[in-house]
Amino acid sequence: MGGDGWRKRLGPAVPIAPGARVDRFEVFFDLVFVFSFFIITRATATDINSTNLLHALLVLAVLWWCWVVHSVVATRIRLGEGFVPVLMVVGMAALFTFALALPQAFRTPEKNAAGPMVAALSYVVIRVVHLALYLHIVRDNPRERKQLLRFGPELVISTGLLLVAALLPPQIADTGWAGPTRDGLWAVVVLLQYGTGQFVGTWGWNVTSAEHWTERYDLILIIALGESVISVGVGSNLLGQPPTWPAVAAAILGIVFTAALWWVHYDWVGPAARIALHAAKGQPRVRMARDAYAYLYLPMIAGIIMFALGAERIVHMIADPHVGPEVQVHPPAVPLLFGGVMVYLCGNMLFQLRTLHTVTWTRVGTLLALAAGIPIGDRLPGLATLGLLTAICVGLVAVEVVAFAESRDALHQLVVHERTSHEQYESGWRARWNEPEPGEPST
Repeated sequence: MGGDGWRKRLGPAVPIAPGARVDRFEVFFDLVFVFSFFIITRATATDINSTNLLHALLVLAVLWWCWVVHSVVATRIRLGEGFVPVLMVVGMAALFTFALALPQAFRTPEKNAAGPMVAALSYVVIRVVHLALYLHIVRDNPRERKQLLRFGPELVISTGLLLVAALLPPQIADTGWAGPTRDGLWAVVVLLQYGTGQFVGTWGWNVTSAEHWTERYDLILIIALGESVISVGVGSNLLGQPPTWPAVAAAILGIVFTAALWWVHYDWVGPAARIALHAAKGQPRVRMARDAYAYLYLPMIAGIIMFALGAERIVHMIADPHVGPEVQVHPPAVPLLFGGVMVYLCGNMLFQLRTLHTVTWTRVGTLLALAAGIPIGDRLPGLATLGLLTAICVGLVAVEVVAFAESRDALHQLVVHERTSHEQYESGWRARWNEPEPGEPST
């Protein structure tokens, strides 16, 4: 009986339908990815310097590529049905272990030899799980099997390089070269993964459900925004001490400017991009899905982690009862805070350009205002710095609400009409369940 036996008992893999939505297991799986974002933020926050920021970006890039591969698998089969959840739980356990090992992944060899190896082996398991599922999907399609083979070198070389990055540094006699060698190997992995995605091409791939794809990425982005709020709250030392009015004000400002950044994407850019992906067919749809979502969501999430680090530093200082609210912010909090928002906005503008072929003057102006705000914020007290950033972000939202009122209303009406029509169709389809079978008397 072997493997076929347990697969038959649990049920077959269920393919994605053209109008499919994200299932509950996918959201459950995302929680482990969000935990990984949290760990990256926490590990970097303990000692913010250029080296640790580089390590955070390298880990985030490798982790995000794993997410991209995961999302590609999820475009073909339902992850929560049949035998698939069993394999996905194995992947979740490996991803959780990978996240736990991230703080030690770049430790010097003499301090921790196990951390880099645990991270590398966990990553190998995650990729093997995804590979096994995709091989099962394309087993009867020679064209897709051929396309999958084109990604084989990336899988073998990238996982191999991570293992070398864990094993080689302890063998280097000159410890001064051990760290740069490991960092260089991780950088090669990142270049290999994202370069492969561009140069191999999209021939043979397909995005069956544009709704599923866009919803999948929008959910991970909004969860990452929520994680930034949690990170600031946990790391700011607000827990376990009496709240002060400056600390409460700082917390409120953090929520307001994060909500403004949510609005920047989800008010009209995200919905309009979803419609654009629906309208695209064949290879143009796959290329848009790859460029706009798989690639350009990465800088947005990197920006979220950056401004979470900066906001945490500032809120921690404001909440400290031994520090007065008039004290200026210590570096590098302000560049991280404003720079993170700038990276988020740049990623969002590139996303808008790729999907909608437009760039709005309001966002270009906001980037200039944020750049000018960095030297100003360096000279202000922490609460005033947060207030300045919040004013810029809320100002962007307010100007766009007024300046683009007509186009926003038209888009929102289109979305409501689409959802109403879809609900009417679903209601009509489900009403058939109450119809009598042929030959049965009606009641």
